[in-house]
Amino acid sequence: MKILYNKPFMVPRWIILIVDTVIVTTSFSLSYFILQQFRFPVLVREHFFIHAGLFSLLTLAVFYLMRIYTGLIRYSNTKDMFRIFSSILVVSLLYPVFSAIIAARVYPIPALDMPTLLVLNFFISSSLLIMFRTSIKEVYILAKSFAVTDVKKVLIYGSDDHAILVKQAIEAAEDHNFVVSGFIQAGGKMINSTIEQKRVYHTRELSELHKKFGIDKLILPNGQPGNPEFRVLIDECLNLGIKVQTVPPSEQWVSGKLSLGQIQDLKIEDLLPRKPIVINNQLVSEELFGKRVLVTGAAGSIGSEIVRQVMSYHPEMVILCDQAESPLHEIQLELEEKYPSAKIRTFIASIRNLRRMLIPFKEYRPHIVFHAAAYKHVPMMEKHPEEAILTNVLGTRNMADLSVCFGVEKFIMISTDKAVNPTNIMGASKRIAEIYVQSLNHASNNPPAAEFLSRLIQDDDDDSVTVTANVKTRFITTRFGNVLGSNGSVIPRFREQIQHGGPVTVTHPEITRYFMTIPEAVQLVLEAATAGHGGEIFVFDMGEPVKIADLAINMIKLSGLAPDKDIKVVYTGLRPGEKLYEELLNEKEKTLPTHHEKIKIAKVVNKSYKEVLNDIESLTDLCKQGDAFKLVGKMKAIVPEYISNNSEFTKLDEANKSKVRIVRIPAYSDSIKLS
Repeated sequence: MKILYNKPFMVPRWIILIVDTVIVTTSFSLSYFILQQFRFPVLVREHFFIHAGLFSLLTLAVFYLMRIYTGLIRYSNTKDMFRIFSSILVVSLLYPVFSAIIAARVYPIPALDMPTLLVLNFFISSSLLIMFRTSIKEVYILAKSFAVTDVKKVLIYGSDDHAILVKQAIEAAEDHNFVVSGFIQAGGKMINSTIEQKRVYHTRELSELHKKFGIDKLILPNGQPGNPEFRVLIDECLNLGIKVQTVPPSEQWVSGKLSLGQIQDLKIEDLLPRKPIVINNQLVSEELFGKRVLVTGAAGSIGSEIVRQVMSYHPEMVILCDQAESPLHEIQLELEEKYPSAKIRTFIASIRNLRRMLIPFKEYRPHIVFHAAAYKHVPMMEKHPEEAILTNVLGTRNMADLSVCFGVEKFIMISTDKAVNPTNIMGASKRIAEIYVQSLNHASNNPPAAEFLSRLIQDDDDDSVTVTANVKTRFITTRFGNVLGSNGSVIPRFREQIQHGGPVTVTHPEITRYFMTIPEAVQLVLEAATAGHGGEIFVFDMGEPVKIADLAINMIKLSGLAPDKDIKVVYTGLRPGEKLYEELLNEKEKTLPTHHEKIKIAKVVNKSYKEVLNDIESLTDLCKQGDAFKLVGKMKAIVPEYISNNSEFTKLDEANKSKVRIVRIPAYSDSIKLS
């Protein structure tokens, strides 16, 4: 058996053609004998050999022209069976004509009950040909089970045409170790029936099938994992140690054929405990169509997805701004390949460089700005507070001021749930940026920043540049939690640790986070940007919080491994500035509803532009001094609800306690101080 699989004998095609012809001729003879009730003397006198010979020659010619002998028998599929039926049908239709024209004129042979003979032969010959191919195929599969030591037993979900095509694709692929054990589905008329020699089982039999056949994998149609009906099945697979994989829809197969490379492991995103998010694409399209859109941080996880989705709404131009050269180049190539006729501009710069950031505003005059550029890693920013201020605060101020000066219609800032009651520098810096953006929106006229930038542009020796301050820019903030799969998130980290054999490191067994997929987060950003009138902080409903430990355990199970057996989970302790539970401010009493059930508006108290500007300029001056404690102390004064957690800056909070008692009001208000 091993020799048969490892060194399969390639039978010449002409031999297959002859064997097929012999099978059909034998079937014709059997049909002829049945029709004549096996009266052999009569058979000879009634010119049996003339009929059989003519039928054999005609069959040989038709089979050759229809090329039913060309495929490898061990990879026969439904299409091959259809070609067999078609070929025999053609022979059956042509034979009476040839028999009447040729044989009857050459030899005075008596007429036959031709319809009965041909119908009988059709069923016998087609059955024999299919049995011949099926037997060879089953022998090959049996040989494979003996030859391949690490055979994976596979169940395919469903019993429709798509499921059958998946089975055929798996069996037709040469370099794989899959053996299809059957089909499985949650109910229907096909339960317990047989399709291509494989039985259709009910999902409640999964545990029994796992014990009986040693099922290793379940293959689901792509798009089904997010369906709540499939969650029970997926959870059972994970508990049984069965790996779950997905295949794309058949219309996405390359040249109509499924490549094994298209069979993907189930993603952890598919296990989020909530329903898929749906947005109003028509409203978003009306907002973005024909507009010039600038995206900062365009090479990042969120920024690049914003660009991808914006491109689908046919803007006039998209300007991609980032300081990361290689990722920016990659997203540019991706977009140019997908949208060859679109206007795509790339601009390498840091948002901290005001004079540099003038250029895209002067040259392209964007209508809409999506501001996604920011430092986001909590432990890193806890060690480098100056960088957090210069990028997240000063960089945001630069972009917002430029938007005011050049008459940008809408400025959408991408914020974070860590800005709610911040416990770290990163979250506090984003909260300060939120405060500044809101103060600009609520200023009655264009703030003094426009005059300042106007003078700066005039000093730039470009007389053709004019500031468009007559358009009131609407500033909108969107705030959401963690996105699965983004750069630096836990998902890529866990995946890498699992690939290296573990351990998977989690900071605390009770730490929880809100999670959303990158496309879903960006969909809500676009929806909020469309609906926003200016000054809102939009909060997204991200479903139920997820334990990071559960996330790690499920990722291990999705890899087909056993937690704490194959891969250990190790708890390392909270990092500086990290808290156990994130707050999204989505409680009813702290938010206002919108047209979309997944989007709320946070209640916040606004500050005047001049007050916020003075605070930011003070922060900028402190950055130059290099005194981290003075800088963080000023941040706490601007955002009184900012109380450090697991950080060296907690001593500042202790010092404040002796002077002022701070009442923390969860982010829908700035703080109230009671002496």
